[in-house]
Amino acid sequence: MASELRTVLVVGTGLIGTSLALALRGRGVRVLLADRDQGAVRLARELGAGEEWRPGESADLAVIAVPPGHVATELQRLQEGGAARFYTDVASVKAEPIDRARQLGCDLSSYVASHPLAGRERSGPGAARADLFLGRPWAFCPTPEASSEARAAVLRLIELCGANVVEVDAEEHDRAVAVVSHAPHVAASAVAARLADASDVALGLAGQGVRDVTRIAGGDPGLWLGILSGNSLPVAEVLEAVSRDLAEAATALRALAEGDGTAAGELTQLLKQGVVGHGRIPGKHGGPASAYVVVQVVIGDRPGQLARLFQVCGEVGVNVEDVRLEHAPGLPLGVAELSVQPDAAEPLTRALRERGWKVP
Repeated sequence: MASELRTVLVVGTGLIGTSLALALRGRGVRVLLADRDQGAVRLARELGAGEEWRPGESADLAVIAVPPGHVATELQRLQEGGAARFYTDVASVKAEPIDRARQLGCDLSSYVASHPLAGRERSGPGAARADLFLGRPWAFCPTPEASSEARAAVLRLIELCGANVVEVDAEEHDRAVAVVSHAPHVAASAVAARLADASDVALGLAGQGVRDVTRIAGGDPGLWLGILSGNSLPVAEVLEAVSRDLAEAATALRALAEGDGTAAGELTQLLKQGVVGHGRIPGKHGGPASAYVVVQVVIGDRPGQLARLFQVCGEVGVNVEDVRLEHAPGLPLGVAELSVQPDAAEPLTRALRERGWKVP
C-alpha cells in the first residue's frame, strides 16, 4: 500500500527530527538519519533513533527537519537524488517554503508540507522524546498539486507518531501560529529581556509567575530568528496589536498614578479580555478547556518523593490532569500543584493528610 511506511529518511537530527525518529522506531519503522552535523547524527544513533543514511539509498518517505529557510533547497536536493518516493517537512512556517519550492521547480506532487505543534525549551537530539507528539495537533498542509499517495504517506506518518491531524491551508497556518506560538515567543523574550539588567533584589523576589511568563524565552535565538524571518508579516501584525494594548495599559497606569480613577476601567477591560482569551485555550486532547481544582502538597527535595505522591493518587483512583512544581528558595522543599477534577479534590486531600502529607 502507498501509505505503508517501511523506511523513513529523517533529514535533520535536532529535537523534532530525532523525536520523530524515536517515535517511528517504536512502531517498527526503519529510520535513516542524515544531518550536516555528524556529531548530531552520532548522538541520535546512540539514542536508538536509527542508522546513518547512505546517499543513494531510497526511502518511502523523507522528512525534512531543518529550519524554514532551508526546506525548499533541501527538498530540491533530495528529489534530484531520488532519496524517497514522498516528502514532507516539519518546519513551523509553511507558506514561504512552499512558494520557494515552487520557484525552484520541485515536484510538488510528491511533497506535502506539515508541522507538528510540539516542542521543548531544550534543543538538540539529547532533548528528544519518543512521546513528544502524542495527542498533539499536527498541521497537514497539502497543495493542490499533491498526489493522493503523497497525502496518504504523510497522514500515515502523523498516525504513527500518535498526533492529531489538522488539515489547514499554508497561509492560514502561518497566521494561526503567529498568534499562538511565534508572537508569544517574542513577547516572552521582551519580558525576559527586562530581567537581564534587573537588580539582585528583584531576581531574589522572582516567583513562579515570572518563570511561567518567560519559560519559552530560553529557546535558541538562531533557530527562532529563522522562524520569525519566515513568518515576519503575520507575527508583526500580532505584535503591533499587543503593542497597542500595552501602550494603552501604560497610559492608564500613568493616569492612575496621577489620581485619575476613571483609567481603571480601561485596565480592567484588558485584564478581563485576557481571562477570556486564556479560557479559550483548548484542554487535553484538543477538547474544551476544563476547570480543574488545584491540590497543593508540600514535598521534600529528596529522591522518590514524587513517586510516593503519585502512588497515593493511584491508590485512591484519582487521575492527575496536570502537575507543576514550585521550589522554595533556600529551602530543601517545594510545593507540588496537582490539577484534578473538582470531585476528586476532597478525597485526594483527605487521603494525602491521612498518609502524613502536608496539604495547605
